[in-house]
Amino acid sequence: METDVAIIGAGFGGLGAAIRLQRAGFTDFLVFDRGEDVGGTWRDNTYPGCACDVPSHLYSFSFAPNAGWSNAFSGQPEIWDYLRGCVDRFGIRPRLRLRHEVHEARWDEQRQRWLLRTSGGDHSARVLICAAGPLSDPAIPDLPGIDEFAGTVFHSARWRHDHDLTGRRVAVIGTGASAVQFVPQIQPTVEKLTLFQRTPAWIMPRLTRRISRVEQAAFRTVPGAQRAARAGLYLVRESMGLGFLHPAVNRLASRLSLRTLRRQVPDPHLRDKLTPRYAMGCKRVLISNDYWPSLTRPNVDVVTAGIARIVPDGLVTDDDVHHPADTIIFGTGFHVTDSPVVRRIHGRGGRSLAEAWTPSMRAYQGTTIAGFPNLFFLLGPNTGLGHTSVVLMIEAQLHLVLAALRHMRAKGIQAIEPTAQAQRRWTERIDQKMTGTVWETGCQSWYLDSTGRNTTIWPGFATSFRMRLRRFRPADYQVATAGNTPNDTEREHVDAV
Repeated sequence: METDVAIIGAGFGGLGAAIRLQRAGFTDFLVFDRGEDVGGTWRDNTYPGCACDVPSHLYSFSFAPNAGWSNAFSGQPEIWDYLRGCVDRFGIRPRLRLRHEVHEARWDEQRQRWLLRTSGGDHSARVLICAAGPLSDPAIPDLPGIDEFAGTVFHSARWRHDHDLTGRRVAVIGTGASAVQFVPQIQPTVEKLTLFQRTPAWIMPRLTRRISRVEQAAFRTVPGAQRAARAGLYLVRESMGLGFLHPAVNRLASRLSLRTLRRQVPDPHLRDKLTPRYAMGCKRVLISNDYWPSLTRPNVDVVTAGIARIVPDGLVTDDDVHHPADTIIFGTGFHVTDSPVVRRIHGRGGRSLAEAWTPSMRAYQGTTIAGFPNLFFLLGPNTGLGHTSVVLMIEAQLHLVLAALRHMRAKGIQAIEPTAQAQRRWTERIDQKMTGTVWETGCQSWYLDSTGRNTTIWPGFATSFRMRLRRFRPADYQVATAGNTPNDTEREHVDAV
């Protein structure tokens, strides 16, 4: 089956792409997703306490405001409902191809199209938008003996709701954003909770509150009220970016976090285990009001020794201590810098995106990639944020995608890709901007790839990224034609639109 635009993923990125395409008059598109419903991360992550750490009015599409948010920081069910509501609100359900996992997407040089092999059949498309998302494939460490464990094992992103944790001896591996949310939820019900911590996290209070019915009514009826609220949140969250770009600014926030830790964890030995010893922001800053208090309960142990091996009835640490467990829950995050989807996308000459991104991910404006014609990658390299909503970044990228498609349609161009020179200049600029930021202070995090480069985070404000993607720059792209492999000198020189 043929379509003009194929979209991989039905989370925020994929649905946003579909809605923006339809509203712009590009109605020949299909959205492929391996799940039985839309939602992406917010469909898959159903662990207890799952919620967003970005304010609700900012963690939503600017073109699809939701006056009914019930909380300043919404939970997973409400965000999932919002995304499903957007599908019906904008009438894109007929364009969805659910339970269609994309096994391979390969650029056909002669036909100038992408050929897709999916679990629901084969398709072809002129344009491919990859919106698989960086938080879609759980990362599980390869621990010795894991196959010998006699109990139940699962990742937080694949929560086993059929496995009752009441009275269980539970080992939680990992202390990232997911664990900070589900640990306080399960702690009261389990017999014993052993938390295996590699690095303590910086945690700030969650300034959450219920949104009253009066406020909701105002958002629905008062013109501009919700837009004004969103603008205010935007400015507040943007100001928080200063601490990431200039680490000294975060000293006040660091003191607030440590003061909260002292208040919530009176035991000096446990408090020492939980005290971060790296610059705030170097790793993801977490927000919670109940995580640290939950670790002070009598049925909780925080273990900082490394895990040597798994045995049938528990875990053994490097200090040769046996920790009994009948359930292991991994809160170990996702494949971000090594996403499996990049092994399935093959561009010019059959080269996979994984090969092109070895050892480091690189993309022009975080969106298009040299050697991969008509491919637009949402939330690609250096488009993540540590201080505000990535939905802002997605919308900036979608603005660029539409500008590119309009240019191609106006000029009768079948296929384009960024020049290697433009991509190199962009990457060099990113690396220069990273100098002096908190991510260069020396800690290890999932922001960094195997070479130590930060290929995940945008080293600036969301505003600066949006400004850079406001215009499509044809001079930074080259036109691809059947049977002709373009190079940096064979490109279209036209005025920027």
